[in-house]
Amino acid sequence: MKKLIYIVEDEPDLKDALVYNFQNDFKVESFGNGETCLEKIKKKIPDLIVLDIMLPGMSGLDLCKKIRASEELSNIAIILLTAKGEEIDRIVGFEIGADDYVTKPFSVRELILRAKVILKKSTSDVEEKLLEYASISMNLSAHKVTANGAEILLTALEFKLLKHLLKRKGRVQSRDQLLSDVWQLSTEVTTRTVDTHIKRLREKLGKSGDLIQTIRGVGYRFNNLN
Repeated sequence: MKKLIYIVEDEPDLKDALVYNFQNDFKVESFGNGETCLEKIKKKIPDLIVLDIMLPGMSGLDLCKKIRASEELSNIAIILLTAKGEEIDRIVGFEIGADDYVTKPFSVRELILRAKVILKKSTSDVEEKLLEYASISMNLSAHKVTANGAEILLTALEFKLLKHLLKRKGRVQSRDQLLSDVWQLSTEVTTRTVDTHIKRLREKLGKSGDLIQTIRGVGYRFNNLN
């Protein structure tokens, strides 16, 4: 079954071009503003949203914030689009929970590839299905995480980050390694972005977040209790 993608873009020509190209691989619906998209999300939750930052009325950043603030919607993957190229825009986008960030003008083929990377469930995930360690349990096929017996809602990127650290528990992962392995195509993000996502992940995991140790000047390690 094709994944459902919402495209939110106020430039008609670009929106039509994105719909035309994405519909070969995904089910696609498009919107010209954030308010209309938000109302549709409440009725039908997509797998991913391609979201322009500069929108009339509610901005893309504001829509992203609302989605991440909702427990029901917070695991929707989000790719931000913008004509702005300043570092501060990238940082703000990632800090409020975007999974990826693309600056206009961009290659539509690359954007589609980024969407596929975010939504992809690797064959190893299907085979392994369950990762458990200490108080944390990850059901990879159902995309669910529990910590201390309670279900934790993670974004697609947070889920991928936790899985990466958990599979390499006891081994230090540098920020550059995490940028390469977890963010993959997002080569423009900064190491501050890694720190921000680690902070958010720790907060969501509660007491179990203490298992993620900061190695000063290097990166992070998921503590091996053995």
